[in-house]
Amino acid sequence: MLGNLFSKRKKLDEVWLAPLTGELVNIEEVPDPTFSEKMMGEGLAIKPTEGKLFSPVDGEIIQVFPTKHAIGIRSVTGAEILIHIGLETVSLDGEPFELHVSDADKVQAGQLLVSFDLEKIRNVAANTITPIVLTNGDSIENLVKKENSDVQAGKTEIANYQVNN
Repeated sequence: MLGNLFSKRKKLDEVWLAPLTGELVNIEEVPDPTFSEKMMGEGLAIKPTEGKLFSPVDGEIIQVFPTKHAIGIRSVTGAEILIHIGLETVSLDGEPFELHVSDADKVQAGQLLVSFDLEKIRNVAANTITPIVLTNGDSIENLVKKENSDVQAGKTEIANYQVNN
């Protein structure tokens, strides 16, 4: 009986704010099977209309890719989120991206993480669509994603779920 008492896990609610301004779409609409077939995890995507990426949650930067095209965040609840700016942008070797955070930085929802030249990405990369993926979804329950719509960075709620802690 006491073993069960101490092993109970707490469920924490978490909300994602839109990390970009633009058009929110289903992850299945990303024209890359790594994302659309959810090989990396469940998520959403945004077709950005502005070149600024903000944190969707309070947390910590756990990975800034050397090419600056993607960033990993661990939320305060333990959810791990990968944001990949555009498709096939790794080949741009960081040129159109300006980082505003580093590995291990603490961040707040709505904080600017990366600025980027959206027009350059539009002209050179395969696509500007930006997947936002929950990479440790096995600890998540009751995921609710907002339907396709226009979203405002740092303001529009795009998903919510419970994290088992």
